[in-house]
Amino acid sequence: MALLHSHLLHPTLELLHNHSFRVSCLSQSQTTIKSKTVERLKTEYKPNVLDNLFLDSFRNKMVQEAGWDSEKSGYDGLIEVANRLMIGRSNSETTEAAVRILRSLFPPLLLELYKLLIAPIAGGKVAALMVARVTALSCQWLMGPCTVNSVDLPGGSSLMTGVFVERCKYLEESKCVGICINTCKLPTQTFMKDGMGVPLLMEPNFSDYSCQFKFGVLPPLPEDDITLKEPCLEICPNSIRRKQVTNNTDASKCPKA
Repeated sequence: MALLHSHLLHPTLELLHNHSFRVSCLSQSQTTIKSKTVERLKTEYKPNVLDNLFLDSFRNKMVQEAGWDSEKSGYDGLIEVANRLMIGRSNSETTEAAVRILRSLFPPLLLELYKLLIAPIAGGKVAALMVARVTALSCQWLMGPCTVNSVDLPGGSSLMTGVFVERCKYLEESKCVGICINTCKLPTQTFMKDGMGVPLLMEPNFSDYSCQFKFGVLPPLPEDDITLKEPCLEICPNSIRRKQVTNNTDASKCPKA
């Protein structure tokens, strides 16, 4: 998020002669700017009753797969269960477990019918358009505010088959690149392609926590996917502990990714 230029905080030259007014003006301006910045950072989607049902259902499926549940309620508990899902599993095993969770949320017949009847229409464009809109409407409880946008498709055309997540709540709350990649990005890409016949590329931005979904676009091979080579987030508590123990900046590399 771009910072406001410092000259916007300065009063006019005439006011500089009045020290008390200058201090008051600066204080009020800085407070206003700070409050607006915090407000932008804290923009959140307000869940409704249906969203809470989605969260409970998703968490219950995750608990069944992890074999453990958190004592915390709501979203905080969901994040702890997601973290537990990775314990004792390799990255690929975690991804496979997350794919099973996603599949369990849908009636098997529905997935098969969508893949068979909808996915082939217009070279997959209709299915990608539909999934993008459903994702933007139904998944904000998990990711936060998001909008449908245009993405470039193979062949040079562009279509409104993208979903842009302004600031992913799942990534921000988990504070972990590995959890993002292995319980969200990779399994969702796999589930959409294999389960619904819709290619998907997810591009999380680990600097500002945004994420771009590109339905209708195949993801790159693992060795070419730069998101799989990301270091730990600065806010990751495990990264901080590793740095303190090893006194080595190389310890910032995320071992879970």
